[in-house]
Amino acid sequence: MQYVHLGRSGLNVSRLCLGTMNFGPQTSEPDSFALMDRALELGINFFDTANVYGWKVGEGWTEQIIGRWFAQGGDRRDKVVLATKVYGRMGDWPNQSRLSAVNIKRACEDSLRRLKTDRIDVYQMHHVDRETPWEEIWQAMEQLVREGKVVYVGSSNFAGWHLAQAQEAARSRHFFGLVSEQSLYNLNERTIELEVIPACEAYGIGLIPWSPLGRGLLAGVLQSDNVGRRADADLKQEVIKSRPKLEAYEGLCARIGETPANVALAWLLHQRAVTSPILGPRTMEQLEGAMRALSLSLGGDILKQLDELFPGPGGAAPEAYAW
Repeated sequence: MQYVHLGRSGLNVSRLCLGTMNFGPQTSEPDSFALMDRALELGINFFDTANVYGWKVGEGWTEQIIGRWFAQGGDRRDKVVLATKVYGRMGDWPNQSRLSAVNIKRACEDSLRRLKTDRIDVYQMHHVDRETPWEEIWQAMEQLVREGKVVYVGSSNFAGWHLAQAQEAARSRHFFGLVSEQSLYNLNERTIELEVIPACEAYGIGLIPWSPLGRGLLAGVLQSDNVGRRADADLKQEVIKSRPKLEAYEGLCARIGETPANVALAWLLHQRAVTSPILGPRTMEQLEGAMRALSLSLGGDILKQLDELFPGPGGAAPEAYAW
């Protein structure tokens, strides 16, 4: 396994992050335990979850599964850089969602209880809250850091200017601010190259791409059952719309003897701003297979062909669309 610093911090995280969104709804608890054990064996030390995962409002089902896995001992907790999130709705009562100081404090305490731990290593804002001032958000996060309940703070789904707002507000308070940003980023979804990636690089924020396989679109969808009964309508429509491009992509992968999923992951690992793409395995086979991406080197010619098949916005703004 390869390890890199998370953003400008001294924290070392694995180049692949274990995403746990499927734990509970798609993957049983025993199978989730086995996946986490195997992840540690493979050297993956970075685990990502959220208080809303499990999709049963207020229950934090996925966090509970991880907490029971930690409770088995064997230094599991100390081996893991644990990231979870706050923002999503955890109840129908006022202040049970978003980023008020009241909700940040309560949500953190609830996550700690479910996760059976005394600290969250990276506490991520799951979305920007345009209705709560940064002074309030940072005051709440600073208090959690002082209490030792949170070590680092991250964000998710922020625009570039939100990252700048957050960091400048943190700087004015002499606070470390954001250490990571979790964004939608893959070969087919490259919008963040305009503003988010330049902001991450400017502020020393580690980039953690979610949906690295585009919900299965980049995982060999034409040769699998992903477009069958189990696929959602949006994915089926995307496959229909993008079929010529996908045929060319899967043909390119076949010519170089690599699976489409591993090529997509390896492409992300070749992007200089990327820290750790988030894997979302449902099965052991998916987890084991993803390890190949770590050693897959894509030459300049292959990267050029991928850029031609999946053109990004043209680079950073404003040069991507203006002089």
